[in-house]
Amino acid sequence: MGSLVEVLKDPGKRRAVVDGGVRVIEQEVADKGGLSGLAIKATFKVVQGLRPGFVPMALNHLMDDFARQMDPFWLDCQAKKEDPRGYFTRRGSEIANALLTITDERARRGEGPARSAYEKLRPEGVKHVTAAMPRLADLCRVHASG
Repeated sequence: MGSLVEVLKDPGKRRAVVDGGVRVIEQEVADKGGLSGLAIKATFKVVQGLRPGFVPMALNHLMDDFARQMDPFWLDCQAKKEDPRGYFTRRGSEIANALLTITDERARRGEGPARSAYEKLRPEGVKHVTAAMPRLADLCRVHASG
């Protein structure tokens, strides 16, 4: 079994996880539809425009905290020999809430356009993060399966 925290200690694997995480975010944003999807896409463009490489830099900065929050779920999934997509989907709101505790704390300490963008999207945060569970499960499976 592979701990997510342990995987991130290897710089090469960490870069691969961050790159994969950025792809997950980009795919999730691209899949959003309707009026809320337009708002998410517009906000994501603003965030991307803050500075070159902002999204991968921010994800890399948050990755250790995310891994610590996700490790109990990931290790439980592996111990039970469950399909990661099924496990993450079934426990999606729990995992989403665990991850959002990290971003909520960071947003409280932040300021400017990134904080404003976060605050606009946060009311729907659990729903959107939960929707990403299949891709998040795939990311963990690819990089941390033992």
